[in-house]
Amino acid sequence: MTHDDYESEPQREERPMTDIPAEMAVLGAMLLSRDAIADVTEIIKNPADFYRPAHQTIYLAIRGRYNDGAPVDPIVINDDLTKSGDIARIGGPAYLHHLIQQVASAGHAEHYAQIVREKAVLRNLQSACTRTLHEIADGTGETGELLDDLRAEVDDIVDDASHGEQDTLIGSDGEDFLGELEHLQKHGPARGVLTGFTDFDLLTNGLQPGQLIVIAARPAIGKSTLGVDIVRHAAIVQGLPAVFFSLEMSRTELKMKIASAQAMVALHHLQSQNGMTDDDWARLAKAWPRINAAPLDIVDDAGLTLTKIRSHCRRIARKRDLRLVVVDYLQLMEGELAGRSENRQQEVAKISRSLKKLAAELQVPVIAMSQLNRGAEQRTDKKPLLSDLRESGAIEQDANMVILLHREDAYDRESPRAGEADFIVAKNRGGPTATITTAFQGHYSRFVDMAQG
Repeated sequence: MTHDDYESEPQREERPMTDIPAEMAVLGAMLLSRDAIADVTEIIKNPADFYRPAHQTIYLAIRGRYNDGAPVDPIVINDDLTKSGDIARIGGPAYLHHLIQQVASAGHAEHYAQIVREKAVLRNLQSACTRTLHEIADGTGETGELLDDLRAEVDDIVDDASHGEQDTLIGSDGEDFLGELEHLQKHGPARGVLTGFTDFDLLTNGLQPGQLIVIAARPAIGKSTLGVDIVRHAAIVQGLPAVFFSLEMSRTELKMKIASAQAMVALHHLQSQNGMTDDDWARLAKAWPRINAAPLDIVDDAGLTLTKIRSHCRRIARKRDLRLVVVDYLQLMEGELAGRSENRQQEVAKISRSLKKLAAELQVPVIAMSQLNRGAEQRTDKKPLLSDLRESGAIEQDANMVILLHREDAYDRESPRAGEADFIVAKNRGGPTATITTAFQGHYSRFVDMAQG
């Protein structure tokens, strides 16, 4: 297999977004020098930055050995690729030696890597624009959606391209650090978004920017209700811009829950014909102005993907200072790689990581509801554990905080703790764990502090 004599002369007119000699020089330098591997892997994080699949395979083999602390040279890489069955696909052992011959100096590896990375950025940009052009030609998608999706993709490309360019020396932001430390000593830690649950807010100091908070429970325990409670308190009580993404309930259902909880009108009264009393109407009339004026966006879409969520969030953030994102719920989200042969566990893991990345990118707390498996129901006390998180251990790994919701009366109506609910803070990366007891007012579709219950 010759790869057209290794294609030592790239067809630049036909493929202006590639530089095959630079790719070959990068790999050749990596085969010659561990220092070159260190330099290259700081610049090229994604194997897909190489245009040629054979080069992606070789890069992965070299990086894998380097990360394991093992020696790297053409002989051991040839052996690894032979064992994996990839040696013929990359052009045989001779191609590895050919790569070394393309290197003028291994010391230039960083320069070659920058060329490869820049070409990859251009290809990604071209791909994003091409996808948008095809959607325009097909007449699919609203204009606003097309613009948001393109903007989101371009923003990702810009963020990716600039990654690692900042000065990482410990003293580069020393003055900023001392300023933050002085402020912390004088005023205490910054308070995040409050949930309205006194003991929980004291434990966590509020939900902090960049956090991924997972609220997990079995069906019908109240995880959606808790999510609505938190977003309701943030937007209506505190006046903080927030967005609630619902994959399960409609806007009307969500508004019913919000109105019931905020106005203290029984939910079944709101939902029944002529069910509301004069007192109900009076309560709703008093609460409605604040509800109606709240900076709360509600997006109900059973086909939500991360791309759609990111686009909505960025659009909202341009209008208002977005402070909280709630997604209900994680397992209902569609993966971005629909149709591929990934299992659901891998897909949920990717969604979880993407939500964590979104929280860091937007610098807001992101709350994601998650289902638990049946493990708790098989235990005598029915209390959920972290290990009950459904479909993916990555959810626990990615989350800054995991709140397991438990109500004894969901399993035993005669329980002496009927009307009580436990927020089991099973993971809290920034502080202690604890179990916080609240009151569940199902008729108002809300949880409240025990003192109010």
